[in-house]
Amino acid sequence: MLNPIKITPCLWFDQQAEEAAAFYTGIFPNSRITGVSRFPDVGQEIHGQPAGLVMTVGFELDTQPFVALNGGPVFRFNEAVSLQIHCADQADVDYYWERLGAGGDEAAQQCGWLKDRYGLSWQVVPTLLTTLVQDPDPAKTRRVMQALLQMKKLDIAGLKRAAA
Repeated sequence: MLNPIKITPCLWFDQQAEEAAAFYTGIFPNSRITGVSRFPDVGQEIHGQPAGLVMTVGFELDTQPFVALNGGPVFRFNEAVSLQIHCADQADVDYYWERLGAGGDEAAQQCGWLKDRYGLSWQVVPTLLTTLVQDPDPAKTRRVMQALLQMKKLDIAGLKRAAA
C-alpha cells in the first residue's frame, strides 16, 4: 500500500515570494511562514540570481502548506488555476474578498473570482452555493446561476432570494 502523500502547491513569482507569503499569512488564520531558502553561489549560470537572494519561502495558510518561488519573470499566473476559499457566511466572504482583492485586478472580478495584487486567482465562495447549484429543481438552479452570473463578490442573500 502506498503511503499517504501531501500535495504542496508551488507558486511562481518574479521576485515577490517573500512579500506575497507575508501578505497571505497576514490574511488567513492559523497561518505562518515556515522557512526561507536562498540562492547559493553555485548554479548562477542556470538560475541567474545573485547568491543570498530569497529563492523559496515555505508557508502555511490555515495549516495548508505552500511554497513561493522567486523564479523570475518567465511564467505568470493565469485563470486556469485558482484557489478556492469556502466561506461559512457573508462576513467571511466580505473579509476575504476585501483583503485578497486589495490592489488586485478589479476587471478580473466576477462570479466570486478575483485576482490579487500578484495576479493569483482566488474564488471566494459561500459553502451554500454548492447546495444551491446542486438542487434537484432545475428551475431553482437556473435562477441561482442567473443571479450568480450578475455578481462580482458573491452575495448570499441574493443567491437565497434567487433560489426562493
